[in-house]
Amino acid sequence: MLYHWLPQSLIAGPASMNSIFESIKHLLASYCVEFREVHHEPTRTSEESARARGESVAIGGKAILMKVDDDFKLFVISAARKIDSRKIKKLFSAKRLRFASSDELLQHTGLVPGSVPPFGNPILPFDLFIDVSIEQNEKIAFNAGSLTDSIIMNTADYLRVSGGRVLEFSE
Repeated sequence: MLYHWLPQSLIAGPASMNSIFESIKHLLASYCVEFREVHHEPTRTSEESARARGESVAIGGKAILMKVDDDFKLFVISAARKIDSRKIKKLFSAKRLRFASSDELLQHTGLVPGSVPPFGNPILPFDLFIDVSIEQNEKIAFNAGSLTDSIIMNTADYLRVSGGRVLEFSE
């Protein structure tokens, strides 16, 4: 399946995307974390990614970059859930909240929508917030810096290694 909405160079991933994938693998290895790599056709949605991985959409970790007042923050929720903007505004006492645009995402991460991994620092330069829905599954699956590379790992290991703060912000 071809995605005409993306330049061909971004489907497999330029060097920055590949380096993110390698950085994630290096981070996991440094913590002696077991994980499984899945290389698949380009996927645009969480449902397509779940099918390509052979896993339930519920274990998918959907990473969403949002601008909370003046700062970008990375939020991770189960791919089967949606973000509740009111909860995020309340958690951060924010006046303004919006999703990052595709251009902002590319500018701040070098990534396209659907390829953002659920990691803040040191992988991506953002504070990381993880919804409680992620804790409800034994494993988490996510696109790892490209639309064609995924990682599946134990959720407890992900929570330990990611350094994210667990909050409730899904519907």
